[in-house]
Amino acid sequence: MSEAEGNTETRRSDRADVVVCDACPVLCRIRPDKTGACGRYGNVGDMLVRMDPFVLARQAAERDEELVPFLASPAAGAEWDGSLVSGGDAFVTGIGAGTTYPDYKPAPFIVSSKAEGVDMVTVVTEGIFSYCGVKVKIDTDRHLGPEQAAVRCKGEQVGHVTTAEYGSQMLALGGVRHLTGGSKKEGNVTCQALLSLCNKQAVELEIDGGARVEVQAGRAPVINGVTEERMRVGCGSATIGIFAQQWLGHADEVIVVDDHITGVLTEHQAGKFLDMPASGLRVRGRRSTPGRYFQVAEPGTGWGGTNISEPLAIVEKIDPNIAWPGLRLLMVSTTGEHAAWFELDEDLKPREAEMPQPIQTVVDRIGENCEPALSSVLFMAGAGGSLRAGATENPVRLTRSVKDSLTRVTAGGAPVYVWPGGGITIMVDALAMPDNAFGYVPTPAIVGPIEFTMPYETYAELGGHMDFVQPLEEVLRESGAGARIQMTEHRAENPWPLRPGSAGGKP
Repeated sequence: MSEAEGNTETRRSDRADVVVCDACPVLCRIRPDKTGACGRYGNVGDMLVRMDPFVLARQAAERDEELVPFLASPAAGAEWDGSLVSGGDAFVTGIGAGTTYPDYKPAPFIVSSKAEGVDMVTVVTEGIFSYCGVKVKIDTDRHLGPEQAAVRCKGEQVGHVTTAEYGSQMLALGGVRHLTGGSKKEGNVTCQALLSLCNKQAVELEIDGGARVEVQAGRAPVINGVTEERMRVGCGSATIGIFAQQWLGHADEVIVVDDHITGVLTEHQAGKFLDMPASGLRVRGRRSTPGRYFQVAEPGTGWGGTNISEPLAIVEKIDPNIAWPGLRLLMVSTTGEHAAWFELDEDLKPREAEMPQPIQTVVDRIGENCEPALSSVLFMAGAGGSLRAGATENPVRLTRSVKDSLTRVTAGGAPVYVWPGGGITIMVDALAMPDNAFGYVPTPAIVGPIEFTMPYETYAELGGHMDFVQPLEEVLRESGAGARIQMTEHRAENPWPLRPGSAGGKP
């Protein structure tokens, strides 16, 4: 049987009404009107049928997304009329295309088209990715957990905390060791977590020695039950540099509390440049360059990502030979979420007072300059043997064509970043892809779309499966019974995959 995913053949078991699915190594035996373990293939009328739609992207945003019943099977007695697609205006994505398992088979679709007068070929498949994971960027000033701490989902370790970046905490989740190197439960939980994150769904994670976090691509993270709102404007030193001029004349000292680099205005180069006199206030921690302090407190979910709730706790001493009664002190976090105004009394003790309006304006401006806190999910995977063998009998030629910027790599039509070095290791923003672009197989592994697009002559030169190249109209006409074709608008912010020219494999 020729199906929507192309080359998968139906294998019957010893029972006439049971179909064996060979789309992955599990080889599910599927009874009538049931699906396999992955839910992607089913037994419909004693035939193996792909249950998910096969997705094509189109450039023109003229109609709402729609599901179109496929009529090109011999059983239906009707032929595809080509009304929904036209040459280079439609792109065949790997979503719903099917896999190349076992590896020696050509890709499910090898599609020819003409774009801007250039003959192009797109090799389309769904990869079974055992070597894959996600990088999660969480915009927050709060401490989520120690670096290298285990990240768990439903009690199973699915990854670890990695480096903190500018205003964000990073998690590395998945990978072959969690998918296959641990217990069966660990592998299954890891696979489900990756699948949900890549399909833009919410996942709750627990970090050893740290926070409970709910993440969802494009949504604000929820940390210990509290929705994060702001990504910090910068570290404490950067905040001093940005707003020093606006504090001049309204405050005698400003301390911007930050877990990483706390800033002290009058010591900072920005304060020196403005000829601000020393205040005599010394903060705790390790002094770096003037006005910049490290390790003023332990990491936490309080002020500036520290564990303090009382900002004066980081003031180590007040020099009576320098400070004066009435000294005006602002203490503020890097998001402006926390702020307090103090004035020194006759004994040089800080007394909290009502914040003057000019100071409140700048505090509000810090918040205004903070971008909304979001969670970002980037899928990362290596294109292995089956993907490359599906394009050419000599896979290294495909790798070289990608590295030589002759072949463009996309995932569901979205641009990917191809890592330098050996192999074809890609990274793609889940939000840039169509919805529900990912599936799974219970080996366990993630199934994700990947497309290789290049000029026709380039495909011939790298030894491609030329006998399997088909025009789009022919591909649609020969697809299997009962399949659905989903036409979706190509995201305007993504480059059009069929555009001729240098590929580079990068966005």
